[in-house]
Amino acid sequence: MSLFDASEKAAMDATKPLAARLRPTTLEEFFGQTHFLAQGKLLHKLVSKDRLGSVLFFGPPGTGKTTLARILAHKTKRHFQQLSAIMHGVKDLREVLADARDRVATGGRGTLLFIDEIHRFNKTQQDALLADVEDGNVTLIGATTSNPSFAVNGSLVSRSQVFQFQPLSDVEIKQVIQRALDDPDRGLGMRDIAIDSEALDYLANICDGDARKSLSILETAVIAAADPNDAKAQIQIDLESMRNAVGTRAVQYDPTGSEHYDCASALIKSIRGSDPDAGLYWLARMLEGGEDIRFLCRRLIILASEDIGNADPHALPLTVACSQACEQIGLPECQLTLSQTVTYLACAPKSNAATSAISAARADVREQRVLPVPKHLRESHYKGAAELGHGKGYRSSHKEPDGVAAQDYLGIDRVYYEPVDRGFESELKQRLETIRKKLSAD
Repeated sequence: MSLFDASEKAAMDATKPLAARLRPTTLEEFFGQTHFLAQGKLLHKLVSKDRLGSVLFFGPPGTGKTTLARILAHKTKRHFQQLSAIMHGVKDLREVLADARDRVATGGRGTLLFIDEIHRFNKTQQDALLADVEDGNVTLIGATTSNPSFAVNGSLVSRSQVFQFQPLSDVEIKQVIQRALDDPDRGLGMRDIAIDSEALDYLANICDGDARKSLSILETAVIAAADPNDAKAQIQIDLESMRNAVGTRAVQYDPTGSEHYDCASALIKSIRGSDPDAGLYWLARMLEGGEDIRFLCRRLIILASEDIGNADPHALPLTVACSQACEQIGLPECQLTLSQTVTYLACAPKSNAATSAISAARADVREQRVLPVPKHLRESHYKGAAELGHGKGYRSSHKEPDGVAAQDYLGIDRVYYEPVDRGFESELKQRLETIRKKLSAD
């Protein structure tokens, strides 16, 4: 590299954001993901034995998916090629794959093909990768923020190892920040920077385990607090200045991806578990992320029958009313209705007896001999019904003193509905015990 090239590179590096300058270039510099990258873990073993095959990196932004792909290409001495499923199409993909085949045929280095946001490729585009992945012409690393089980073709998933990236811990984020403060070449080590412990804790927490976000906030705070007239003056960063650097926080949430399903699952399970506070948090997370209100209402209506049922018969009409109210008033006011509904459902007694009952009944219909309708229960209000014996012997419950007619309504002895001893269903259980004794005595 000539002196001119070196100075030009230095000038270009100086204009890069702090997060770009500090991008790790070796495994030793890489923070996080020790559950698969630490000594003795699967990915570390594959790399050390030069047995790296095609993999899928799945996890939130800023956890190092792209960076690790570059490091692995260098570590395994493969030619690195990067595509973005948002910016590139089948034509670009076919050209890269053709180049990779030519490189293998001429004895050159293998190709590590990194495809960012691979879930954005459609089925045809993903299928175009299969032959070269299977033949080993390319080592594929696909990165996605969506669960591959939902977003990536099953045929591609089956040919790849899936590694799930986790948000960095607060401790790991602080290590990233400290490296930025200490590094005089790529980081901020040439400046005298003092950060309050409260400001550091706040930054480690507010960045949601995203290393790139933490460095961007740190750089903003340093620029804002620095004295433009004295480059040697100490830069003091306290909690307030760090809050100002964060500004308006955008909550990371994909209303069509895996976070949508994970947060919905957490909401339902929190309500089912009778924890209104957890339910409110997941509701707030989804609202802040722009979740479809109608989806939330549908899920609450289903939950009212599935998990509460007759333990609290008011739950279902409440959720239906919530849905209607949300349609009429919209956001932001309908958050109040949703909050009322979520807290009521969480505190309501729980029963899945009705859910289990219909599941068992349908299983019998599918798997057992189909039962004929008993003749006394069949439709009898048409000409000729009497000659067939339809309706003969039927007893109306309204003519019985207690409103229960002791007769066979099914033809066999089956119990599907078993009320629990919670809420209103405990009353139904006592009443049903009396009814069943009378019915069985027939």
